[in-house]
Parts: sequence; C-alpha cells; structure tokens
Amino acid sequence: MLAWVLAVAGPALLGLATMPFRSSFGLAGGLFCMILVVVAVAVAGGLRPALTGVAASVLAGAFFLAPPDNDLRVSRLGDGLALIAFALVGTAVGILVGELARLGEQQTTSRRVETALRRVATLVALGPPAAELFAAVTQEVGQLLPVDFAIMGRYETDGTVTCVATWGAPVDQFPVGSRSRIEGRNLVTIVHQTGRPARVDGFEHASGRVAVVARKSGFRSSVGTPIVVEGRLWGVMTVGSTRLEPPLPAETEARLASFTELLATAIANAESRAEIAASRARIVAAGDETRRRIERDLHDGAQQRLVSLGLELRAVQAGVPPALGELEGELSRLADGLTGVQEELREFAHGIHPAILAEGGLGPALKTLARRSTVPVELDVEAQVRLPEQVKVATYYVVSEALTNAAKHAHASVVRVQVRSDQALLRLGVRDDGSGGADPVRGSGLVGLKDRVEALRGTITVHSPLGAGTSLDVELPLELSD
Repeated sequence: MLAWVLAVAGPALLGLATMPFRSSFGLAGGLFCMILVVVAVAVAGGLRPALTGVAASVLAGAFFLAPPDNDLRVSRLGDGLALIAFALVGTAVGILVGELARLGEQQTTSRRVETALRRVATLVALGPPAAELFAAVTQEVGQLLPVDFAIMGRYETDGTVTCVATWGAPVDQFPVGSRSRIEGRNLVTIVHQTGRPARVDGFEHASGRVAVVARKSGFRSSVGTPIVVEGRLWGVMTVGSTRLEPPLPAETEARLASFTELLATAIANAESRAEIAASRARIVAAGDETRRRIERDLHDGAQQRLVSLGLELRAVQAGVPPALGELEGELSRLADGLTGVQEELREFAHGIHPAILAEGGLGPALKTLARRSTVPVELDVEAQVRLPEQVKVATYYVVSEALTNAAKHAHASVVRVQVRSDQALLRLGVRDDGSGGADPVRGSGLVGLKDRVEALRGTITVHSPLGAGTSLDVELPLELSD
C-alpha cells in the first residue's frame, strides 16, 4: 500500500516542491529527481507501482515544470522529447529495479526457508513429544509465510479432522484438540478427497464449518497441503491471509510441502518408535506370562509329585524292620536327597517368576532377595502408590540382577537399594562398593534389563568407574505401564 501511495503522490509533491526553482532547476532536473522516486517505488512495491510512478511523474513534469505553467500541454519540442525519454527510461528502470528487488526478496525468503527448515530438521532429529513438534512446525510456517494463520489438522477414521496445532488467528475458533466434520467445499475437504495441495482465493462459494469461520474472520486467500506419512494421508496443513491483494504467492504450496515432508518423516519415526516400544512390551509381557505358567506348572506338577514321593518314601522307611537297619539308612539318604531336590526345584521356580510379588507386593519380594543375597543389602523401600504389575516385576529383576552382579563380579561388601515412587514415576537406585568396570554393552544381563526397562518407556543408567563401585539408576513411568 505504501508503494502505491508513493507512486501517485510522490511525483506531484516533488513537482510542487520544485516549482519555485523551475527556472534554474528545469524539467530535466525535476525528472531526474522523479526517477529516484520510481526507483524507490520499484524497490518497495515491484513493477506495477513503479509503472504507475512513471506515468504520474510524466504528468507531474508536464504540469508543474514544462511551459505553459500549470497545464498538461507541452509547448516546446525539447520538453516533449524529454518526457518521452523519461517515460522509456523510467519504464526500463522500473522493470530492472523491480526484477532485482524481486530476486533479492526471493533469495532472502529462500534463506529464511532454509534456516527454518534446518531448525525443524534439528527438532525432528531430537524426537520431541508430538504436541511440541506440531506446535513448533506450525509456528515456523506462520512466521515464515505472509499469512495470518496456520493450522495443522489430523484426519480421523470417523470422518472428522482434529486440530493438533494452531498459530495466529482464529485460534479461538479451532482450539487444539477440537474436531470438525469433513464436509462442504473447503480446503480441508478438498485435500482429504484429492490428497493434493489446494488453494482457495475467495470464500463466497465455500461451505462447511471451516469456510464459515474463514468468512467471519475475513480471510481472502488460503492454501492447504497434505501431510502424507508412508503413503497414507495423515493430515493437512492450512495457511491463510486476510489481505485483499495480492493473493498468497504461487510458491506457497511448495514451501508448505517442504515442512510437511519433514513433519511426515517425524510422524513416521514416532509411530515406528511407538510400534517398537509396544512390540517390546508385548514380548516382555509374553515372557513374564510364560515364566508364570512354568512356575505354576512346576508348583502344581513336579513339586507336588516330589512331595508325594517323599511322603511315600518316609512311610516305607518307617515300616522297615529294625533288623534291616542298613536298608533304613539307605532309604533315609534317598529321602533326604529327594527333599534337597525339592528345595532346589522350589528355588528354581522362584527364580523363574517371583510369586511373592503377587502375594506380598514389591517390598516383601525385595526383602526376600536381600535375605538370599550373599552380599549384605541395605534396603530402603517407600512406595506411596499402588504399582502396576509390570513395574513391580521390572523392579524385582533389576534388583535381582544387580545383587547377582555385585556378588559374582564386583566382589562388593555391601549393596544399597533405594526405591521411591510418586503418582508419576518409580525411581530405583542400586549402589555397591565393589570393583566397578561394569559394561552395559558386554553384559547380557544388563542388556536384558535395559530392554525390559525401555519396553516400559523407562530409563536406566549405569555408572561404573573402575575401582569406585557401580551405580544403577532406573526410572519407570507408572501411567504408561498399566
């Protein structure tokens, strides 16, 4: 708008300002000053305002600076030729400067696009939460393009679109989390039906809730680009402007596509990570269930059978006559051996799956581990909330493996175990004063613990400098483990 005002009013004001000096200044001097106005208009607004400035300058020069005074007629041939030459030169200058300004603006915009894309790519590589990523990408798009709003939507299987991020106006009309029906004729519907970029310049014939909000908000031009994740239409990114002229640039779709491609990669990566995590969780759960079944089968089958055989053997032993003392001694040794096998099988079954977890909870189970440990254990357990079964099992196995490593490899004299929990997290710390040097990469037991913890979306950290003991810290989210 400023360029148009300068193109029309600038030459007239300049002509008025030079009228007192026209006898010495002359038409040529005035036109020289006006060519500077044309250059300024071309830089500010481009070719069309510049051509308008050329025409206004010719009229202002003829009216104010060429005799007869204050008349558009030109009496001298030289003044006429000067005005014609100015028109030609001014037009050429306007075209040249306008093109240079356009190229400069394109280069500046390209650099801004590249910078914004690098920021988005860096954020994608960090793997942030989905809501944070959606908001950041939408904000980058809104601040980069000449638009008044940017909205990201996710297509749902029930024929609706969910708003997942917004920037600018009308954010109050489409709050994050809100859903709208995919209906009528508007960008959201067109992109959903075609899977291709779309543009709407004017909302007179648009329909549906999205179009109604756009009309009420005064939007004139809008562009939508699909978000395609691994070949399927995931959502749409829409931007819009309230400006009458000009409509959104022709390259808007391509620039939007650059961001949606990065976004699609991030969404695909996030979904893959979620699928892997869910798969690992299912594998861990299946392993735990298998161990429960084996422990139950041992308890109900082999162990009960051994108990019965032991009782029968004791009964036979009791019925041996005193004269057969040697046979009674052999039977006694067999009965004691059978009892030993029974105890070993019971310990083996307990190692397969800690039944005491289900019977007494995490605290009693860890106390049992501490009693069985060959290394003294200082146990401190404060669980303020009811823990999910998966969290209890994971905590038990982490402590069991840490105590085993402290006894077999670290040669520790004491192990300190601390458990704390709140509404969101269980925090476990295991520390010994052994030789250190534990390597999570080489230790198969630690690798298994890492898989188990990460399957529950938790974290495990091992710090084990040589000669300074081993510290193991685990955090398990409670709300993600049910």
